[in-house]
Amino acid sequence: MVKAKKSIVKFVIDCTQPVDDKVLDVAQFEKYLHDRIKINGKTGQLAGSNVVISRDRTKLTVASPAELGFSKRQLKYLSKRYLKKQQLKEYMRVVASSKNSYELKYYEVQGGDDDDAEE
Repeated sequence: MVKAKKSIVKFVIDCTQPVDDKVLDVAQFEKYLHDRIKINGKTGQLAGSNVVISRDRTKLTVASPAELGFSKRQLKYLSKRYLKKQQLKEYMRVVASSKNSYELKYYEVQGGDDDDAEE
């Protein structure tokens, strides 16, 4: 008898830019996700569902069993809500950098022409 290996889906949120600029605290972000990720419509079900959130210095990784059907879109939604709560939503955005990862990036600000200041 051959036992099938359980497949695990991993999603990564890369916070390198804001962490290097000391704008975002990864530990607080991890706690926010831990408290608010919903499994089957309920929060606080991570341990029972074998969903693991881990972090290194600038990245958060959410590992979930494939059969659970955990949504990458939910991570984007929660990331955007966290940025809004921290009043960073006007300066940063959540961008998909690959199939299983998101990246927090700054908006690119174009320098405007200040014609009024010269007159």
